[in-house]
Amino acid sequence: MSSGSYYRWKKQAITTRQQLKITIKEQITLIYFAAKQRYGSPRITLELQYLGYKVSRITVAKYMKELGLRSKLSKKFKVTTNSNHNYLVAENVLNREFVVKMPSKVWVSDITYIQTKEGFVYLTTIMELHDRKIIGWSLSDGMSTEETTLGAWKMAVKNRNIEEGLIFHSDGGVQYASKKFVNVLDSYKKITRSMSRKGNCWDNAVAESFFKSLKTELIYGSKLISKEQMKLEIFEYIEIWYNRKRRHSALNYATIEEFNNQINYKNVA
Repeated sequence: MSSGSYYRWKKQAITTRQQLKITIKEQITLIYFAAKQRYGSPRITLELQYLGYKVSRITVAKYMKELGLRSKLSKKFKVTTNSNHNYLVAENVLNREFVVKMPSKVWVSDITYIQTKEGFVYLTTIMELHDRKIIGWSLSDGMSTEETTLGAWKMAVKNRNIEEGLIFHSDGGVQYASKKFVNVLDSYKKITRSMSRKGNCWDNAVAESFFKSLKTELIYGSKLISKEQMKLEIFEYIEIWYNRKRRHSALNYATIEEFNNQINYKNVA
């Protein structure tokens, strides 16, 4: 080989740095689509660092832009629950204290609607505020107390123990204020009811934030599907994605499992 040919080959060869960039871009693409386009640069950076790559969020954002990858964008959505009723409304005991250091101290709940090609379905969720896990949920065709709040409550009490002094916070909708639901809560004699002030969505911001994430990451930009298919999609999103795999900004970008393992380790230590 002539010296000229050698130097031309050397000039065209991929450097170690270039190879690392290619590898990181490949990993970014894999993580992005494995997360179903739900992750932006902060969460993808955390996933890369978990895999052992030393890379900054700014670099990941730059590579994502070069690859044409961007997380799904959010839209505004309407409040579903109806607060025009004659039932008693509880005081706002929670008072926006959304950081909770122990489990089963505060549960928050809300209801939203989801459109399908066969009409609307209604999703009711109950979140454990300590680790942000959805411990109870119900997807229904109607808005009755039995279909919404009571259905979600039955699942929640199977998944978590009720501790003395538990605060259950919701908005003032009829599904939460009805005698049927209030009687169930009062039967435990350990629960303090709390409700958002009328017209103030910030009083239940964490529950509404979950719906914003769900609609952004699952619903918006997707074709309308049947009610049966939506039930499967919601199950996958909550039980497989959100509760197990998703990195939560409120948990310092840990998954719920990682967060609870950290807490248990500290308690043992």
